[in-house]
Amino acid sequence: MSEPLGNPPATNQAPPAEPLTKKVDTNAPVASEENPAPEVVPTAETKDVKAKVEKPKKKTPEWIVNYNLISGGLWGFILINVLILAVLYGQPGLFELSSFWLTVTQCLAVTEIYNAAVGNVRSPVVTTTMQISSRLLIVLGVLQVLPNSPANFSWIYFTLCIAWSITEVIRYYYYAVNILTEGNPPYILKWLRYSTFLVLYPLGISSEWGMLYLSLNEAKETVGVVYWAFFIANLAIYFPGSYVMYTYMLKQRKKALNPKKKVAEEQKKTN
Repeated sequence: MSEPLGNPPATNQAPPAEPLTKKVDTNAPVASEENPAPEVVPTAETKDVKAKVEKPKKKTPEWIVNYNLISGGLWGFILINVLILAVLYGQPGLFELSSFWLTVTQCLAVTEIYNAAVGNVRSPVVTTTMQISSRLLIVLGVLQVLPNSPANFSWIYFTLCIAWSITEVIRYYYYAVNILTEGNPPYILKWLRYSTFLVLYPLGISSEWGMLYLSLNEAKETVGVVYWAFFIANLAIYFPGSYVMYTYMLKQRKKALNPKKKVAEEQKKTN
């Protein structure tokens, strides 16, 4: 006999499991040669973020802050000392009582060449070396090697000390405050840093030239013709060298006191 029609017999078998595969939307566009994936165009913001991630800013060593503060203090001492000695004693007492500290303080600036060379600061190595070398020529080559030079007892020595000391007090304290404020020093300090050189640099460089010129005879008589010729060569390159330094500082002033233009130039470079 056949089984009667109706509901199927009950069994213990479980229903088949649903497939685990994910349903694919066949209507979604697929990237291919004819239909490439949309290209992501980097914006200025993404470029800036990428640059910051790839090139982290190097942190300035903490000891440089102390170096700047100490150097600024030493130059401040020289400025006050020279002014007092000039009033009380005049020359030659001014030179005799101030030349030691002037020499020591200026020699400490050799540290700046090292800092520029290893990247502790962003100063160019060439211009830093040029400026410090010209000053070392004066304090070592004239003040120490030729202590009896008439240049040391002239008032050119006084103008030299004034130009150097005012410049360095402003410069070193600006550097220290700039680091401590993470690049946001008071505007008046920034303005002094990038404006006083307009007068002080010509005064200082002409005083250096005068010190060498007045020491020519003493160099020949005390050391020899070779030393005299060395002074002549330096006198010849002083003015073209000072032109390079002065124009460089003018460019630095323009960048520092016109931040909007500086930002526009940096964005132009990144693009």
